[in-house]
Amino acid sequence: MQPPAILIFPIVTFLIVTLGTRLLIHVLKRHAILDRPNDRSSHDTPTPRGAGIAVMGGLFSVWIATAQYYGESGTSVLYVAGIGFILCGVSWIDDIRNISPLFRLIVHFAAVSSVMIVAPFPGPVFGGFLPYWADFAITVVIWVWFMNLFNFMDGIDGLAGIQALAIGVGIFVLVRKLGFGELIMVLGLTVAAAAGGFLRWNWHPAKIFLGDVGSIPLGFAIGWLLLLLAANGAWASALILPMYFFADATLTLMRRVIRGEQLWKAHREHFYQRAVTSGLRHDQVVWTIAIANIFLIMLAIVAARGLPQAAVLGAVGAVSMLVFLLAKGGPTDS
Repeated sequence: MQPPAILIFPIVTFLIVTLGTRLLIHVLKRHAILDRPNDRSSHDTPTPRGAGIAVMGGLFSVWIATAQYYGESGTSVLYVAGIGFILCGVSWIDDIRNISPLFRLIVHFAAVSSVMIVAPFPGPVFGGFLPYWADFAITVVIWVWFMNLFNFMDGIDGLAGIQALAIGVGIFVLVRKLGFGELIMVLGLTVAAAAGGFLRWNWHPAKIFLGDVGSIPLGFAIGWLLLLLAANGAWASALILPMYFFADATLTLMRRVIRGEQLWKAHREHFYQRAVTSGLRHDQVVWTIAIANIFLIMLAIVAARGLPQAAVLGAVGAVSMLVFLLAKGGPTDS
């Protein structure tokens, strides 16, 4: 790879997101577009919401430039970025006006299905073990679920940013190891760079929140990269990298379904929220999850080296321990 490609695109992404988010803080405050705390919030003061305008605007713009740089191999990236911008628009409307959950889901399914049809993955996501129609349908459902769980998990300062940073770095390391292509390496680094620029303003205590305009399309973009890994044969690594988010969101959803709760209503029942409720600060919880993500990246590398089953079992054990620690929680005096 030419050094400028792997350096310039992430650096440009970081600068656009960092500076753009800083500008948005003033703009959103001036227009009173604020996330006002309520009894289910994890913050205490009204905070601007909508950083995703800068985060995803910067990321997808750089993705378009990256696709142009790589020529024909970047065609699918152009389409993904275009659909991503549409998701940003719909999600921004939802941020300020509240769209019905059913309409949101229809848009999400249409978005991922169109990518699957127009810019298909290089191979079956489930390794050819399923017929085409089943592979397609299950992949669509998993992708839509990942988009929404990324939104659900964006509930405390720094969490969505640190998760995106870890997954972006993990994708870069894995693709470098497995040799899937230079383009995917750069895309992984740009995701990490965008997350880093956002974290500058979202670290506890946060000065701005991502909003649906950021969390939904960010989940869409990261989900696409993870599915690319799986379609290239690295199914175990693709499963391991986001495993904490999958586990927390899925277990919480199952508990709420069993209790017959309205799933679209806000709540504070995720394991990371329970840790904060118990007395831990946002940054303490996020640092704990960040350390666990380092282990998950290492296990994803183990999977890529030819031990997928052992690596997945190790990841399940690590995430189980993390979930247990978050559920246990504990107050802090510092």
